[in-house]
Amino acid sequence: MIYPDWLPPEATQIIVVLFLSFLIGLEREERKTNGDPYAFGGVRTYPLIGLIGYAMSALSGGELLPLTLGFIVVAAFLLLSYWHKLDASGQSGVTGQMSALATYLIGALVFRELFWLATTLTVASVLLLEFKAGLESLARRIDPADILTVTQFLLLAAVILPLLPNAPLGRFSINPFQAWLVVVAVSAVSYGSYLLQRLRQGRSGLLLAALAGGAYSSTVTTVVLSRRSVAAGSPRLYAGAILMASGIMYLRLGVFLALFNPALLQRLWLSFLLLAAAALLGGWLWAKSGHEAAARRQEDYRPRNPLEIGAALLFALLFLAMLAATRLASQYLGAGGVYALAAVMGVSDVDPFIMGITQSTPALTPLPVAASAILIAAAANNAAKGVYACALGAREAGRQSLWLLLALAALGLLPLGWA
Repeated sequence: MIYPDWLPPEATQIIVVLFLSFLIGLEREERKTNGDPYAFGGVRTYPLIGLIGYAMSALSGGELLPLTLGFIVVAAFLLLSYWHKLDASGQSGVTGQMSALATYLIGALVFRELFWLATTLTVASVLLLEFKAGLESLARRIDPADILTVTQFLLLAAVILPLLPNAPLGRFSINPFQAWLVVVAVSAVSYGSYLLQRLRQGRSGLLLAALAGGAYSSTVTTVVLSRRSVAAGSPRLYAGAILMASGIMYLRLGVFLALFNPALLQRLWLSFLLLAAAALLGGWLWAKSGHEAAARRQEDYRPRNPLEIGAALLFALLFLAMLAATRLASQYLGAGGVYALAAVMGVSDVDPFIMGITQSTPALTPLPVAASAILIAAAANNAAKGVYACALGAREAGRQSLWLLLALAALGLLPLGWA
């Protein structure tokens, strides 16, 4: 921070402490005027606490022990205030006392010239205090299972990932860090799509649900929509939605290539963009060409949470298996073996195979071969989804989906000439 020449540095710091602590006090004063007679402190109390924290830091010369003793004394006074609140009202909220302790720390941080940290603490405190009703309402709406899900993602991304060695290991030169990073990225994209579906549940139409589902798994979305088409009676709407989900698949794969193998994306971005545009536009036009009432039909379903430890471990095993299989096919069977593996794996799930390709290129799999294999896998997956739709969906919706997805699969093979 640049201090003005006409003021001593200590005076500037005191002004900053008064300003930041006044903001917190102003919010607490508003609580009292809104009918909370037991709200602790206000526009005078909080600046005083901030000044105490600053003065204790100045008197102690930055030593932690005197500063800690001052913190304990302030906390003791706050404890007395809390006991009085309990005796008088029976309310157990302790937010005001905690914000006062934060104000004490703000004064100490300013003395140490940690202005960014002091300001961030102030802003965070005011926001948490001001948005009390909204945050409490959000907490009531959150499913306890979602809290466990976020914890699982933190386990995957912040606990397991940093522990893995970031170096090629074994015969297949598998990098454990990069392999698990793939798992984290795929889980994050899938969970983001899941959250979008959950947030829009009850308000989104079938086409938006198809787009969100395609970002998670176009195969799963095809199966779900095909089954629901049996009782819906809107074949064009469902066939178009299924085609749009497959269009999103190309955009999702493009994101993964951008993260893990930009060289592959450079060869495939135009093909992916054109295929996604064709599927999205074609699916939308096909859906809108049906009966008007059907096009407005709202169709919501509760998607299955994709972010589970078991699912992540299964994907990791599949990814490692595809990585090893791709490298063996490239080494012993050449390009033909890689293409055959791509066609076979595309029938089930393209993500493990394609993510394995990103890790084996260009070290073991030449770039042109890898790009062609990705196109073949995606086309095979589209053809397989057409068969799933025909087998599981209503007769007319399944037939339309089959022909639309076979057409998309054929279009997906056209770029092989220049991939």
